[in-house]
Amino acid sequence: MSQLLRLSGLIDRLNSVVGRAVTWLVLAMTLISSGNAVIRYTFNYSSNAWLEIQWYLFSAVFLLCSGYTLFHNEHIRIDVIAGRFSRRTQTWIEVIGGIFFLLPMACLILWLSWPIFVSALVSGEMSSDAGGLIRWPAKMLIPAGFALLALQGLSETIKRIGFLMGVSPDPATAHSAHHGGEHG
Repeated sequence: MSQLLRLSGLIDRLNSVVGRAVTWLVLAMTLISSGNAVIRYTFNYSSNAWLEIQWYLFSAVFLLCSGYTLFHNEHIRIDVIAGRFSRRTQTWIEVIGGIFFLLPMACLILWLSWPIFVSALVSGEMSSDAGGLIRWPAKMLIPAGFALLALQGLSETIKRIGFLMGVSPDPATAHSAHHGGEHG
């Protein structure tokens, strides 16, 4: 179990580094969007490439930060019923959900999206809009994002099994204490 917990720590660090780096794309999106609006209204000039790069950056933030969001326990969930159970029962629910729902879904989307990305890369697929961008970078974000999500799902499952076995602290409590109590 200690090897798996070390693997979990590596996955946590990977998603933390990716998540913190990708959040800078929000600034890039804002600057590009603002610059595009100013140029469009000031000089009556517009470019599909500028619009598409905004979409690509939004997609990058959304997809590449999904593992980071899971690490911070910020995914939306409805705890109306589970919140009434003991922490141990909640942990079992999270383990079962991770193994039977999150991991299979993330791996399936990764598996199905990979050939679409490869096809776009090999063919040099371009946007159908005049002045548009190449498509493979946007299509690459799907398998990359779901790979990061699947890895983080594995990490969260490992930590919760470690907690249930009594060899590691409660991930929810440990995570809250580690991050100043702002997440839980």
